[in-house]
Amino acid sequence: MDAARLKQSWSLVAAHGDQVPLYFYSTLFLAHPETRQMFPTNMAGQRDRLVTALGHIVSNVDQLDQLVGFLQDLGADHRKFAVRAEHYPAVGEALLATLQHFLGEQWTDELAQEWTAAYGLIAQVMTEAAQAAEAVNPPWWVSEIVAHERRAFDVAVLTVRPQYLLPFTPGQSVGVSHPSVRSWRYYSPANAPRADGTLELHVRAAPGGAVSSRLVYGSAVGDRIHLAAPVGDRLALWSAGSSDLLLLVAGTGWAPVKALVEQVAAEGARRRVDLYVGARSRSELYDSDAIDKMASSYPWLTVTYVVGADVNRPGEFVQAVDRALADGDWRSRHVFVCGSDQMVSYAVQTLGQAGFHPGQVHHEGLGDQWYGPAWRTAVQQAPVGDTSGGGHR
Repeated sequence: MDAARLKQSWSLVAAHGDQVPLYFYSTLFLAHPETRQMFPTNMAGQRDRLVTALGHIVSNVDQLDQLVGFLQDLGADHRKFAVRAEHYPAVGEALLATLQHFLGEQWTDELAQEWTAAYGLIAQVMTEAAQAAEAVNPPWWVSEIVAHERRAFDVAVLTVRPQYLLPFTPGQSVGVSHPSVRSWRYYSPANAPRADGTLELHVRAAPGGAVSSRLVYGSAVGDRIHLAAPVGDRLALWSAGSSDLLLLVAGTGWAPVKALVEQVAAEGARRRVDLYVGARSRSELYDSDAIDKMASSYPWLTVTYVVGADVNRPGEFVQAVDRALADGDWRSRHVFVCGSDQMVSYAVQTLGQAGFHPGQVHHEGLGDQWYGPAWRTAVQQAPVGDTSGGGHR
């Protein structure tokens, strides 16, 4: 394949913006109407995901080692959308038709052959990965809601029990979907693995978030939801070795950190752990009872709440990272940061300026998720480097 020609032609097509995914999906659904049911009713987000995914694939077409891993993850994950091997030719037809439409006279037989070969490789890798995943995990786990607590107007804590064990590592995220909504969003379980297999999910209803709104406002004990295989390892505790920890959280970013604290407890508390919980007001501390219980139960855990306005910056609020750095020198520790994109970005920048090296600071990638943390991070790293936390929707 001629990587340069593929990149150049895709840049010309991508310049047409939203018209590209609109044309692609219109072509796909008209020619193959059976594929429409695999996509959400509202296609706005899906259009962005298509362009993001294709852009990442094309930009890395000459780095096959990186690209193959990305495509394998994508192929295995697509099983939860009920994508089967026979759907790939239909998508390929729509893609080639879209490229031809926007390239016009620049679309040649030679370029068509290049794109046909490239898509053939993509489809092969994704299909084989999906087939291999079938031997390991189902496309999704049917799970029953066994507890549903509204902790605030827009926040709920759910306990769900999968029909059979869903293995995960604290800090990972699992895909969540309600059967009535053809969309998936990723949430980090707020617990280490339990003997009964249940997972605790902290969900804030995001404006326009079909999944999160349904989970918070339209679900109850006894309802069934779907969970997908866990993804992501950037918040896994192993990445910190045996170091002591500094944990900075806000909003539902507390969920994965709660799981990490439970994991430290299960390890036998060979670490010192300092937790800073940021909030604009006490009303935002929806899980403070659990935090306080942990603080009283684990002598190695110190909790500091950072709540309210910053007297030095009128109209702004005290950031957990600023309070932590004012309290001591933590440069011997690994730091886990979980919260909104704004909170994480500010904390990471501030820690860097304070002398922390990137390998010490752990967080999910920034930006809206299109499938989950693993893919969001991959896309972000190609070029470089919800106020509720963790990008959850």
